[in-house]
Amino acid sequence: MMSRDFKLEKRGIVLAVAVLVIADIGLAVYGWRMAAAPQSQQELATLTRNRDLLRADIKRAQDIRQKIPAIAKDCDQFEQSLAPESTGYSQVSAELGALAAKSGLELDSRTFRQDAVKGRSLTEVEIEATVNGSYTAVVKFLNALQRSNNVYAVESLDAKSETATGGMQHGGEVRVLLHIKTYFRAA
Repeated sequence: MMSRDFKLEKRGIVLAVAVLVIADIGLAVYGWRMAAAPQSQQELATLTRNRDLLRADIKRAQDIRQKIPAIAKDCDQFEQSLAPESTGYSQVSAELGALAAKSGLELDSRTFRQDAVKGRSLTEVEIEATVNGSYTAVVKFLNALQRSNNVYAVESLDAKSETATGGMQHGGEVRVLLHIKTYFRAA
């Protein structure tokens, strides 16, 4: 009988050790998951933020896509408001002269260089004009260009004071080389 009790006791011990090993494995898995949980929460937060940013980008793209027809219509209206190439040069030349005279400047020279705008029926015209006068007159001229019905983009100014025999000429006049762009409807 003792042999039988020993076998039973042996089986009980083996069973208890097996239960302890299974419990130990379970606790190890649980501990590993708990250690990984903060990373998972951070990753989840990062993924959620990225998802929200992508959704916002998609929404902006959809809004832009919906606005494209209205923007194209505005561009077409703008192009139609530009002077035609056939009369644009004389119109711009006359306007520059009138604005310079009204501002108190002397318009010395004007040169035009044209280039077709790809994909549009427009001609881009670069104008180099030289004006002489006071600083105040130059500012008035630039303000008048800005308020003009024609479209002018002043690309750059190169100002130099006019000197003659070591002194200022005409009470501080400046000579300004203007680089201006404007656009005409192509013929």
